[in-house]
Amino acid sequence: MTVEAPASLRPLTAEEQLHWLALRLVPGLGTRVSTKVIQRFRTPQAVFQASLSELEAAGVNPGVARSISSGTTFDEAASQQEKVVESAVTLVPYTHPAYPERLREILDPPLLLFCLGRLELLTSPTLAIVGTRRPTPYGIAVTERLSADLSRAGLTIISGMARGIDTSAQKSCLAVGGNTMSVLGCGVDVVYPAENRKLHADIAQQGLIVSEFPMASPPYPQNFPIRNRIVSGLAHGVLVIEGAEYSGSAITARLALEQGREVFAVPGNITNKMSWGPNLLIKQGAKLTQRWEDVFFDLPEDVRLHLSATAAQPSNGPKPVQANLSLHPMAKLNEEILQCLQPDTTLHIDELLARVENYSSSELIAALFELELEGQVKQLPGKNFVKVW
Repeated sequence: MTVEAPASLRPLTAEEQLHWLALRLVPGLGTRVSTKVIQRFRTPQAVFQASLSELEAAGVNPGVARSISSGTTFDEAASQQEKVVESAVTLVPYTHPAYPERLREILDPPLLLFCLGRLELLTSPTLAIVGTRRPTPYGIAVTERLSADLSRAGLTIISGMARGIDTSAQKSCLAVGGNTMSVLGCGVDVVYPAENRKLHADIAQQGLIVSEFPMASPPYPQNFPIRNRIVSGLAHGVLVIEGAEYSGSAITARLALEQGREVFAVPGNITNKMSWGPNLLIKQGAKLTQRWEDVFFDLPEDVRLHLSATAAQPSNGPKPVQANLSLHPMAKLNEEILQCLQPDTTLHIDELLARVENYSSSELIAALFELELEGQVKQLPGKNFVKVW
C-alpha cells in the first residue's frame, strides 16, 4: 500500500532531478559544504551556473569548484536518474517541503534523500530502535515486545535493517500493522543483508526505505557510521537494546545526544558483554526502559499530544491466543513445557525432552508445534525454544 504525498509536495521535474543528482555526485563536495552552497544559491541549477570565484566565496575548494563548473557529473547523474525512475524512487532534496525539519536541523544534514515507499512517514512521530547484530534470546524478546507496543502507540519505528535487533524490531512492527522506516548504508535498491530480501520488499511496500547514498551503492563498512546520524536525526528518540560498549548502537546513541534527542536503554545482564552498551548509557543518564510507557512519557510534548489524539493504546492491540489447557487432550504436557521454558533463556529440544517425563519425542514435537501456533512458544535456530514474553 503506497500512500500519495500531499498535492503541495510537488515532485521534482526531470531537469531538477538531474541537477540535484549531478550536485550530489560532485567528488570532494562534502555534506556540510554542499548544504551551505544550496543555502546560498538556492537551487542546484544556480550552483552549476555560478562562476569559480562565486563558488570559492561560498566555501568550495578550488579543485571542487572546477569540477562543478566542468559539469562532468551530469553523465553519471543521467544514469542515476534512469535507476531512480526504474525503481520508483522519490528524490527529496534538502530544500523540498517533504524533507523532515528535524533532520534539516542536525549539524550535517544529507543534501539528498533517496526514498522508496510511503513518503509521508518522513514527517511522522518516530523512534529509532537499534542494537547488536548478535542478540541474545532476551534481547530478541524485549525487542519484539517493545517494538510491537510502541508501533501500536502510533510511533514509526526507525532502524537500519541490519541483522539482529534491527531486523527483529522492524519485523515486529510490520506484524502488528505498524509503520516502519529503514535507513540504509547502501543504495535503496540494494538488499543488505541478503537474507532480508523479503523484509526489504515488505518495507518498500508498507513502510519507507531511505538512503543518502546513490542508487546501486554497495554496503561499504564506512557507510554505516555515516548512516547512523540520519537514523538518530530522523527520530524523536533512540532506544538501545543490547550492544557492546563501542558498538554501532553506541555511536547512534552518542549522535542522538549531540542532536538533542532523547536516549532510552533496556538494562541487561551485567555479565553479558551485549549489555555493556545500554547499561553504560543508563549510568550516563539514558532513561531506563522496561515498558513502552517509559518511552512514551519522555517524548516531546507535541509528539505525545499527537499520539494521544490519533493512536490506540498498545493494551488494546492484538494479544497472543491463549489455549484452554484444562480442556486440551495434552494439557499436562503443555503445562510442563511452559513451566520448563523461559522468555530469556533458550532450551534445546533434547534437554526439554529429558525434563518432561513419560512422553515420547513425537508427542513433545506435536505439543511444541501447537504451542508455537498459539503464540506461547517460539522456536529459534538449532532446535532451541523460548517462552513468548
